[in-house]
Amino acid sequence: MLRLDEIKQSIRIIAQALDGLPEGEIKSKVSLKFKPPAGEVYSRIENSRGELGVYILSDGSEKPLRVKTRGGSYSHLQVLPEFATNCLIADLVAIFASFDVIMPEVDR
Repeated sequence: MLRLDEIKQSIRIIAQALDGLPEGEIKSKVSLKFKPPAGEVYSRIENSRGELGVYILSDGSEKPLRVKTRGGSYSHLQVLPEFATNCLIADLVAIFASFDVIMPEVDR
């Protein structure tokens, strides 16, 4: 029921945002080429499951040497042993569901 309430509220927020959008072109003109400076950088941003972290190692060319991402689900999954100690298997299902983990996000 909570998820359904969240969806209804999200629809209201989207409708309110759409009503406030000005008329005109909606696509920005951004270059499709990305050339990171040489060196390494870690940046994070909030996403739907917590914090999304991105690590880039670059030599200054258009293709970085290494790109790693870590989503919020990975961090949430790390506390499972703390919460699941001395509990029943039936309780484990509810505990895991409460973390709201998306397994494909963990396996990036």
